[in-house]
Amino acid sequence: MSVTDPAGTPVFEFRNVSAYRGGTLVFDGLDLRIEKGENTAILGPNGSGKSTLLKLLSREIYPVHSPGSRMLVYGRDRWNVEELRSGLGMVSNDLQEDYGRYAKGRDVILSGYYSSIDIWPHQCFSPTQLLQADALMRQLGIEGLAERPFGRMSTGQQRRFLLGRALVHTPDALLLDEPTGGLDLSATFQYLDTVRSLMQSGTQLILVTHHLHEIPPEISRVVFLRNGRIVADGDKSTLLDSAGVSGLFGRPVEVIERNGFYQAVPGA
Repeated sequence: MSVTDPAGTPVFEFRNVSAYRGGTLVFDGLDLRIEKGENTAILGPNGSGKSTLLKLLSREIYPVHSPGSRMLVYGRDRWNVEELRSGLGMVSNDLQEDYGRYAKGRDVILSGYYSSIDIWPHQCFSPTQLLQADALMRQLGIEGLAERPFGRMSTGQQRRFLLGRALVHTPDALLLDEPTGGLDLSATFQYLDTVRSLMQSGTQLILVTHHLHEIPPEISRVVFLRNGRIVADGDKSTLLDSAGVSGLFGRPVEVIERNGFYQAVPGA
């Protein structure tokens, strides 16, 4: 991946960013900076602004223009969308819901080269790209589904193909949106094992979620987002306690840690 600037430039930086979804002001002066190599979880309840944050980064929506506001990705505020996605691989729930039901598995992977939904006759792929798609399917354990239509896959299988789609450019960072939502226990553990393996190989993870169990041990920083505002930001071991998570979600929660993973159960 060759689009990032020299070391020291953050993956993304929001400075005094305000943004609307429809007619609703979601962010009003948001400041957030995530450094290269900083594995981070952005945690918050539904309605906190997580989806808006994703749409800002993917350029599906744009912030309010003001002289004191900047939204930088790898140090730049203007990007060709395809070039941007080659530096920051994204997998979102919206992408999964919108993806073409009839696209074949291999074509889902290949569509990452054009940031398209399915592939089209005018799109050409080199022998190297075709081999890369096959290699990714083997790596993710989905090579046997290369010809299966996307709409006939399980939720977990779809997630793996979309992850492969995000990985075709070997991005420095992955941005995942609630990656295990809708998966059963086995598929959840399998997906988390895959993500952990990528992180251990040097891929940075930025996770956007409301599920504590999705936060792998390799995550070091947690950002609490509530009502469009950052209410806490710091080390995972400090923030992910019963008092902090209870305050974030607005109800008593007991947080349990085992082997670097966290889980929440109802509090007293």
